[in-house]
Amino acid sequence: MGDYHDREWGVPSHDDRYLFEMLILEGAQAGLSWATILNRRDGYRRAFAGFDPVKVARFSDGKLERLRGDPRIIRNRLKVYGTRTNAQAFLKVQAESGSFSEYLWAWVDGTPVVNRPQTLADLPATTQLSDRISKDLKRRNFTFVGSTIVYATLQSVGIVDDHVVGCPSKRG
Repeated sequence: MGDYHDREWGVPSHDDRYLFEMLILEGAQAGLSWATILNRRDGYRRAFAGFDPVKVARFSDGKLERLRGDPRIIRNRLKVYGTRTNAQAFLKVQAESGSFSEYLWAWVDGTPVVNRPQTLADLPATTQLSDRISKDLKRRNFTFVGSTIVYATLQSVGIVDDHVVGCPSKRG
């Protein structure tokens, strides 16, 4: 967890594959701990073609059913099938916006939102921004993109910097 926090969480990313990975992993985390997901991250990468949305979008129902038996991932049917649904929606957003990164970063005019929480207790679960993005993603047929999941995604990919004041990873 510490390594993930120190080297990855909150670092601005414009890499579509990484953005897809974080969106899927944050959705998989719903109802579970982040440690549970991080411990299965390599399993997810193997199961879901390195988070290549083109490949995942083509997964057959049979492939998804086989993945439901894979102990390296969370085997919840809705989450497994939702990964394919999200890959298909992700590709549509890429086609419309040029990249998923352009779509997502446009919500903040390309500039990370830097908050200054004093403690972890100061961190919100959702914001007006995550509410708006969640609503738009749902309209675009994404699943597991409630406002809390979207906010966690925004934090993980550095669109929102919620490192507490005094954290060595804090930017600005």
